[in-house]
Amino acid sequence: MSAVAYAVVPPRDDREHFSISDLSTEFGITPRALRFYEDEGLISPERRGLARIYSQRDRARLAWILRGKRVGFSLADIRQMIDLYDLGDGRRAQRAITIERCRERIATLQAQRTDIDAAILELEEFIGVIETSNPTKEA
Repeated sequence: MSAVAYAVVPPRDDREHFSISDLSTEFGITPRALRFYEDEGLISPERRGLARIYSQRDRARLAWILRGKRVGFSLADIRQMIDLYDLGDGRRAQRAITIERCRERIATLQAQRTDIDAAILELEEFIGVIETSNPTKEA
């Protein structure tokens, strides 16, 4: 597995199913967040009465969702990347699209970093001007 294309979650060989509190605790998110991802169609737990029973697949998809959110992907981008898993092509399309999206995101973040660095420099220069200006003159 490529670390670039997959949100690697160590398998839990001790169990096949998880409760909402299991996943909330493991991933440090609220049950409400899990229900939101379910409402958005990103995960599909089995329903037993009022209980939600999450599978290993749901757990892996949740890891993708959280990693994608952490690096700034939209839910639509995340959905596209994780839904490609089911194409049956050995994950080739999923890996290609994910790598493409990651490279695009890196370019966006690098551009933002350049803009932020320029803004910081400008502010530092402005502070220098203010600190060295004559306080008796009006602006």
